[in-house]
Amino acid sequence: MRSEFFFTSESVSEGHPDKVSDQISDAIVDLFLSKDPEARVACETLTTTDRVVIAGEVRGNAMIDTDGNWADGALAEIEKTARQVVKDIGYEQEGFHWETLSFENHLHPQSAHIAQGVDAGDNKDEGAGDQGIMFGYASDETPDLMPATLQYSHQILRQMAEDRHSGKASFLEPDSKSQVTLRYVDGVPVEATALVVSTQHAPGYYKDSDNPALYSELRDYVIGVFNDVLPRGFITDNTAIHVNPTGRFEIGGPDGDAGLTGRKIIVDTYGGASPHGGGAFSGKDPTKVDRSAAYITRYLAKNIVAAGLAKRCAIQLSYAIGVAEPLSIHVDLHGTGTVDEAKLEAILPELVKLTPRGIRTHLGLNKPIYRPSAAYGHFGRQADGDYFGWEKTDLVDALKAAVA
Repeated sequence: MRSEFFFTSESVSEGHPDKVSDQISDAIVDLFLSKDPEARVACETLTTTDRVVIAGEVRGNAMIDTDGNWADGALAEIEKTARQVVKDIGYEQEGFHWETLSFENHLHPQSAHIAQGVDAGDNKDEGAGDQGIMFGYASDETPDLMPATLQYSHQILRQMAEDRHSGKASFLEPDSKSQVTLRYVDGVPVEATALVVSTQHAPGYYKDSDNPALYSELRDYVIGVFNDVLPRGFITDNTAIHVNPTGRFEIGGPDGDAGLTGRKIIVDTYGGASPHGGGAFSGKDPTKVDRSAAYITRYLAKNIVAAGLAKRCAIQLSYAIGVAEPLSIHVDLHGTGTVDEAKLEAILPELVKLTPRGIRTHLGLNKPIYRPSAAYGHFGRQADGDYFGWEKTDLVDALKAAVA
């Protein structure tokens, strides 16, 4: 590792148009799983000016049969779920309002050809819902074992959202982005060299010579958030700070730019600090290894770092559609490990069954837990008062014993 370098990660808020789409898609996943833990969902969402469109393949006895017949009230419940997400985020604007937006539902029954490969049978375990490669990562640079640049980017926007919802910062609107650049010395973050926030705001709060006081209020508020989130001493006189650098940002969210499910996969994972297999998470039930295998690799990597076996860890798994066992497992400790990587590659499948069913059972994934994950990252944080199953470090003792 280089003795000194700079690294940057970005985050986007719950009101970013792509994140609105992700949250709607995951709310639909939760709706189906709440009625049938074995439901199958692949839901994509498009958001644009006063319009939400969902499409994809679904299966769940309580909602839709194989002929595409919807249960009584199911369509109304899906639409209500989507509108509630938009309402909870806080969109009541002329160009995107939870109550007046146009809603289209193009969900249909899951392909029988996919089902035959994924479902368990008398002579085979449940197969992976698709082929692909998945990565998990952990680093000891923050208490939650996440890259610091991404963790701080998320926390900045989460605090701004909390202040918006509480009324503390009533001039904020839902759409915003953040970016954090840190200087690292010997692998440890020591200083913020650049901080960026662009946030949608109420009319009048913009960088304009005819109303500088309002812009100053916005800038001072954001700088206060920076100081609250970053460790003491990280912000210096040399830190470049940019708040709404283009000026006015009143038209935002899906009215300002169309949103799609799955376009913020680096924000969702590790901020660019780790490779990414390319598959999105939101809108997919946990039989899809794009989601469940990414969660188990995070879980394994986090436990390896928590056990003191490495300072950084990246894990890759690969799968083929319809095949239960992973095709490969790769562990990379980035030169920071105290144990042989090949040994870990042999040990991990003995500690956790890495089939789709084994992963879902170990992490408790067949539950309606996904909407909270669809904003501010899937990793390194709590939801609903408890860690997601993939954030637990309950494998530490078993790992230590296995490598002893």
